[in-house]
Amino acid sequence: MIFADKLIQLRKKSGWSQEELAQQMHVSRQSVSKWEGAQSVPDLEKMVQLSRLFNVTTDYLLKDEEGEPEPVPGEDRSESVRRVSMEEASAFLEAKKQSAGTVAFATMLCILSPIGLILLGAMSEVPRYGISENVAAGIGMILLLLLIAAAVAMFIISGSRTSAYDFMEKEPFETAYGVTGMVRERKEQFRETYVRNNVIGTCLCVLSVIPLFAGILIDEHNDLLLCGMVCCMLTIISVGTTFFIRGGTVWSSFQQLLQEGDYTPKNKKASGAAGGYWVMIAAIYLACSFLTGRWDLTWIIWVGAAGLYPILLAILRKHAEK
Repeated sequence: MIFADKLIQLRKKSGWSQEELAQQMHVSRQSVSKWEGAQSVPDLEKMVQLSRLFNVTTDYLLKDEEGEPEPVPGEDRSESVRRVSMEEASAFLEAKKQSAGTVAFATMLCILSPIGLILLGAMSEVPRYGISENVAAGIGMILLLLLIAAAVAMFIISGSRTSAYDFMEKEPFETAYGVTGMVRERKEQFRETYVRNNVIGTCLCVLSVIPLFAGILIDEHNDLLLCGMVCCMLTIISVGTTFFIRGGTVWSSFQQLLQEGDYTPKNKKASGAAGGYWVMIAAIYLACSFLTGRWDLTWIIWVGAAGLYPILLAILRKHAEK
């Protein structure tokens, strides 16, 4: 049995079309067709990739002889790699789509949570409002904690919806016949929405500082006005963030199923190592905010953290390659 026949046999046994195999190998369907038609032979790198994909030795693929496929010693593909069916893939995409709105709104509440504290604190400095500093701090903290508690509840609810699919973020897996094509089609349909959401989110975040500058131009000595402008800035940022999260969550669900971008096997290891990063940042943010009482400034921690995160991932990915 020559290589072409073995490839056809292995592909059909896995339930893949030529196009599905081509997507797995990151080549064109015509290349697979030529391999199976004995018109060409994959290079050494692709041959090794095929042996890993079908869990057979390279000797079995290269030697023109009969016989059953020889499994790679020490590996059991059926037990170590999970297979995602069409139903599972569709359910996962729907769950991520539903959770996108919940996560976006919860994040918005977190960003808006210090607004009450900022405004009431500024109003307590103006005698005509008749609000003492202690009352302002007490009411402001109650509002802040209520918003954060609501946000945490939403995060937990959202996480429970997709918890059954956590393995996609951490482990390699296979997809059943037709899944890759379905996901790629949906991804292309969503691309315009994803780009639009990113553009809107970016513009809102860039323009969010305008109210603060406007407040300075109107009356730089009016603390209440400036605090109000800071609250406007946080509100605009929170709205912009929802666009990023709504589009990014759905887009990442496509990448997870296709194991592209941040979800290639190599990048999954790096992302897993950085899994506690945002938990640590949240703890630092809350600690600094409570200790200093400067909720109007500590939000900058999130901006710095967002800038450092890609650097951290790059370092971890480089380490994973070694």
